[in-house]
Amino acid sequence: MPATLASARREADYTRLTREDQDRFDELMEAADTAGPHDYPHLMTAIAALTGLPAGEIRKCGCSCWCPVIFDADAPDAHVIEWTGGYNLGRVQCPTCHDRHPETA
Repeated sequence: MPATLASARREADYTRLTREDQDRFDELMEAADTAGPHDYPHLMTAIAALTGLPAGEIRKCGCSCWCPVIFDADAPDAHVIEWTGGYNLGRVQCPTCHDRHPETA
């Protein structure tokens, strides 16, 4: 019988991180928001390792309901709320929130 690979986690829960890991996540996201092209990928990799998600465009849900979901912003069902000029990270809604209450800027 051939081995099957487990599917990669698509979401993490911010509230399940320890307080120290929440602080580290926030620091890394803030640094990623203003990072240059050399540092940005390394910051996203560090965030992925911290959250247990695959490396990529990781975001915490940016909608007004204060959702704790951390997810891949490049997922086809993620929803961009707005891009902020001069920064790397825009506001992106997780797929569940977008289904329940889609937001726009």
